Amino acid sequence: MIRRIPSKQRNTLVKRERDPRALTRLALLLFCGLVLTVGFVYAGGRHFASLKLGYETQKMRNALNSAREEQRRLLMEREAAASPARLEVAARRLGMQPMQPAQIDPLKQHAEASRAEVSEDKPVVDKKPSAKVEAGRKSNQQVKIH
Repeated sequence: MIRRIPSKQRNTLVKRERDPRALTRLALLLFCGLVLTVGFVYAGGRHFASLKLGYETQKMRNALNSAREEQRRLLMEREAAASPARLEVAARRLGMQPMQPAQIDPLKQHAEASRAEVSEDKPVVDKKPSAKVEAGRKSNQQVKIH
């Protein structure tokens, strides 16, 4: 084997040169990495917050639907309780009886009908609401409207 470099030859010492821009490049790279990391963390936080709001919205929708169903059920119960057949049964339990023809006063009905006819025959007078306000001399200033 042939040696091209003699083993006894001394190499000169190599002095490393410092690159003045290397530190700024590393700082810029670190800053960009931090900005990206903070951006990803912020986006992840927003994502999980939106998921949480979505779950809460779904719970609220379910609660609203169950409340609407409960309202429909209660309305149906109210309608059933106010049905004429059920009211009649409840009235009979209380001891009420259907109205007898003798209980109806034909004279009273005739008088009410004639009063209505008389009021229709009168000429219509322009009825503008007139408001007279009187303030009493009381300490709380009561107002009377006539």
